[in-house]
Amino acid sequence: MNKLLAIFGLSFCLLAGHSVGQDCAADGEIQFVCGPVSPEDLVQVPETDWIVAAGMEDDGYLYFVNSSSFGSQTVYPAAGAVNQWDRDRYGQCPGPETTGFRPHGLHLIAGDNGEHQLLVVRHGARESIEIFTIDASSATPGIAWIGCVIAPDNVVFNSVAATPEGGMVATHFQLPVGAVYEWNVGGDWEMVPGSETSGPNGIEISSDGRWLYIGGWGTRSLIKLSRGDQDVTVETVQVSHHIDNVRWAQDGSLLAAGHVGPQPTSIMTCLAQQNCEGVSSRVTRVDVDKLSAEQLIDYPSNTQFILGTVAIEVGDEIWVGGIAGGDRIARFANR
Repeated sequence: MNKLLAIFGLSFCLLAGHSVGQDCAADGEIQFVCGPVSPEDLVQVPETDWIVAAGMEDDGYLYFVNSSSFGSQTVYPAAGAVNQWDRDRYGQCPGPETTGFRPHGLHLIAGDNGEHQLLVVRHGARESIEIFTIDASSATPGIAWIGCVIAPDNVVFNSVAATPEGGMVATHFQLPVGAVYEWNVGGDWEMVPGSETSGPNGIEISSDGRWLYIGGWGTRSLIKLSRGDQDVTVETVQVSHHIDNVRWAQDGSLLAAGHVGPQPTSIMTCLAQQNCEGVSSRVTRVDVDKLSAEQLIDYPSNTQFILGTVAIEVGDEIWVGGIAGGDRIARFANR
């Protein structure tokens, strides 16, 4: 594990006893949804009021969060958790493992009739992508574990996205140089040509599978990388912050969320709760065709919300999740 990841791990251990705040009052115009601890990544269940949050603490959980009532509940691991192992597809998976569950990046594959799949980057007892089904055909969705894909040796995944062919791509966050890996059913993980960069973090893929969009944490840029071409094309657009997760917006742009500080070490210092002065969470909208960027949110770190990592559109709001033991999701007007 590289030095940065070791510091992140130390930070989470230090914050394991961070007390959950009881005050969920607004901060000026900014509203909150309180409950999920360290909601590092967020995805919305299509055509429902439900959001899935990955609580990235040492003993973490997947949460369902309701965007109408603003209530939340832990759904995995949980009493009565359902396992429906698909051995035909995920036969190389050792089986379900709920202990030492530390979820990180999320990706939802929309299906028909309220049946969806959820990919979850998982640390802890094993380094893997865990796969779930979500049944949203009833008032409260159901979730069932169906398999896993183990990461290659010495690879620590951060974010994941499904490919149109039924496989997946995932980022190996590493400084100074990490990369993107691809897996297909019946095969092994392989590094994606041309994907080497400093701290690849969030990832999305175009609907036709031709382009990967990678959050360059170390380069403060959104990277557009061609996929499957003999001659790889790489284009970038700079933003004002380290990019953590990237998420599609309704207009076809990408919301790139992350954070920035006055010094290269400011983020690590803030994570350890030593000093967050000058650190802020930011969200930038990126036009993936024009490769232009417009900053939407700049929210200074505070005791309520320490460090933002993901942004998604929820109705007429932008919801921002974060880490460092915080117990809330921030809600901003989508202007």
